[in-house]
Amino acid sequence: MGLVVQKFGGTSVADIEKIRNVANRVIRTATAGNRVVVVLSAMAGITDSLINLANQAAEDPDGRELDSLLSTGEQTTVALLAMMLTDMGYKARSLLGFQAGIRTNAAATKARIISIDAEKIRTLLAGGYIVVVAGFQGIDDDGNITTLGRGGSDTSAVALAAAIKADVCEIYTDVDGVYTTDPSICEKARKLSRISYDEMLEMASLGAKVLQIRSVEFAKKYNVPVHVRTSFGEEEGTMVLQEDTGMEELVISGVTCSKGEARITFKKVADVPGVASEIFGPIAEARILVDMIIQNTRAGGQTDLTFTVPRGDYKKALAIAQETGKAIGAEEVMGAENLAKVSIIGVGMKNHSGVASTMFSTLAAEGINIQMISTSEIRISCVVEEKYAELAVRVLHTAFGLDKKE
Repeated sequence: MGLVVQKFGGTSVADIEKIRNVANRVIRTATAGNRVVVVLSAMAGITDSLINLANQAAEDPDGRELDSLLSTGEQTTVALLAMMLTDMGYKARSLLGFQAGIRTNAAATKARIISIDAEKIRTLLAGGYIVVVAGFQGIDDDGNITTLGRGGSDTSAVALAAAIKADVCEIYTDVDGVYTTDPSICEKARKLSRISYDEMLEMASLGAKVLQIRSVEFAKKYNVPVHVRTSFGEEEGTMVLQEDTGMEELVISGVTCSKGEARITFKKVADVPGVASEIFGPIAEARILVDMIIQNTRAGGQTDLTFTVPRGDYKKALAIAQETGKAIGAEEVMGAENLAKVSIIGVGMKNHSGVASTMFSTLAAEGINIQMISTSEIRISCVVEEKYAELAVRVLHTAFGLDKKE
C-alpha cells in the first residue's frame, strides 16, 4: 500500500464538473490500494476576486483579515470534494490548514511554514479516510489564519508529503510535465521524463512557471519525489528527483527565458570597502529584488558596477540609485529597460567543457549581443535585448540537442 499526496490547482477545480473529475481520479488512486491525501487550491479566479472585494472594502486591507478572507477559497473546494467523495461511497474528511497542523510564522499574506503536526492526518488515514486538505494556508502562534502567498498550495502539498513521509507528491496542473523550454516559444520543446531538484530550482527561479520555487526547496530538503502531471489525461508527467548519474548524460536539460528585466549601472565609483553596501542598502530597504551583479575594475582605484532589477521596479530603483550616485561621487548612473535573461540549465555541464563557448558562439551567429553574464555550477545566464529573447531560446534549444525528434 502506497501513501500518495495529490495536489490539484485552480484550473483543476474550476467548477463542479472539474471537481467531479478530481474525485474520480482520487478514487482510482485509492482503489489501487493507496492511502491518499488531497491538497486543493481555490477555484480558478476566486483568490483574485476575493482580493478585489477586499480592496473595495478598505483602501489598505488589514493583513490578518485579508488572510482570513483569502482562506475561504480553499475552504470551499475541500468541502465540496469531501462531500462528493462521501456521496460516491468513500470515507472522506476535509481539513483546513490549521486542522491539518500546519503552523507558520506571522507574516500576513506571505507566511512561511515552520512545522506540521500531522497526527490528525495519520489518524484519519489509519481509519480508512481520504483526507482533503486546504492548501495555501496555516495558523500562526497567536491562532491567526495565515496564507502562504502565490503558489502556496504547491508548498503545502510538498510540506505535507514530507511530514507524513509520502511515497510521492503528485502535482496536477494544466500542463503535462516539465518541458525543455516553453512550448509556446519553441514548438520543438519536448517533455522531460525526469529532472533534478537543482535543475528544477533553477528553472523555477528563471521564469518556468510549472512549480512554485518554495515547493521545490521543500522537496529537495526532505527528498520528496514530485510527479508533475496533467489533470486532464492519464499520461505520465515529469519526475523531480535527486540528481543521478543518468541525468549527467544530458549536458543541458532546459532553456529558460525571463522577460521584463532592467539594468542599472554606476560608472566610476571608488573601488573601496563599503561602496557596494552603500549602493545596495537603499535598494534593499525599498524591497527591490536585485538579481545579476557585475563589477568591472578600472585603473586608478575606480570601478563600474552593474546590476539587474525587475522592470516593474526600474523607475523606482533608478531614482534611488541616482541619489546614491550623487552621495558616493559616481561619474554617472544610467539604466536600460527592455531586456531579457536567457539561461541554459543542466547538471551535466559540471562535467563537460565547452558549454559556455557553445552558448556564446550560437548567440553571436544570430547577431545577438550579450550585455551581462552570470553562472552557477549548473546554469549560465545571459542578458540580451528583449526583442531577441525568443530567437535566443530557439537557437540555443537546437544547439544543445534538445529539439524533439520528428
